[in-house]
Amino acid sequence: MSPITNWRKSSYSGEEGDCVEVGTSPDVVGVRDTKDRDGGTLAVRPQAWGVFLAAVKAERFG
Repeated sequence: MSPITNWRKSSYSGEEGDCVEVGTSPDVVGVRDTKDRDGGTLAVRPQAWGVFLAAVKAERFG
């Protein structure tokens, strides 16, 4: 697995640091807590991430 790079935080995030960052590699999309970057990363396949984003944009989550 390639290392996850290009970490970015949402422009909607506040200054308090209560947010997540998303990073990419050719194999996976990573999600981590900005306050605990060494605490672990959730890694999902790019296709699954795309399905998740589509569901968020379609407001399928309350």
